This record gives sequence, C-alpha cells and structure tokens, in this order.
Amino acid sequence: MKKLAILVMCMTVGFAMANDPIKEIKNYKVKTTEVVNISPFCISIAKGDYDMVKKLIELGTEVNEPSKGMTPLMYAARYNRTEIIKLLLANGAKVNTKDSKGFNAIKYAQLSNAKDAEELLLDFKS
Repeated sequence: MKKLAILVMCMTVGFAMANDPIKEIKNYKVKTTEVVNISPFCISIAKGDYDMVKKLIELGTEVNEPSKGMTPLMYAARYNRTEIIKLLLANGAKVNTKDSKGFNAIKYAQLSNAKDAEELLLDFKS
C-alpha cells in the first residue's frame, strides 16, 4: 500500500542577532495519508460526471467491476447520483451485489441519507 508523506511546515522568523536574517523552522508536522487507487470510472461517478460515465461505458468499462471493494452502483448510491444510477442499471449493474461488509448499493444509499437513490434502487431490487 502506498503511503504519501506530506510535510507541513509552520515557519516563523527568528533572528538570533540583528544582523542575522536566517529564518529558523520552529515547528513542523509530518502527516501521512494513504493514496487511494479508485478507478477513474468510480471517480467520475462520485463526482457526478454523467457524460464521462456514459463515455466510459460506451468504451467498454465493466459496470459491475469493483474499485476499492465497492461497485460503481455503490458509489452512485453513496453520492445520490440518480441519473448515473439509471444509466448503470440500463447497462446491467446489479443492485443486490454485496461488498466484504455485506452492504449493497441500497445500504450505501441509506448510510449516506441519499433518499432519492434509495427509492430508485428499491424499485429495481429483485
């Protein structure tokens, strides 16, 4: 797993002598964050970029391929992207697929309080 270290420096100017213009670093903090490898398809869904999602589907992107454990439909449900949900369903997305936690797209909509997505997905649940 890749880690990215971000160095955040809080700099203050300290002059030891009147003629010494050297800036001293008084404090610094190092934060690490994980670089998350989410597919461009799922990023487009999360951002709500309908045209990009449609184009990627036309180019052959698999609509049920998980990214970081979640299906594209789960991302659409989580971010309440109803138009993208309709597009994914029209292209074969599976509503009942569960992730490693046992959650499906409907559960992600519920957890995110995405009422429109939840209603839409409940209509397609089989």
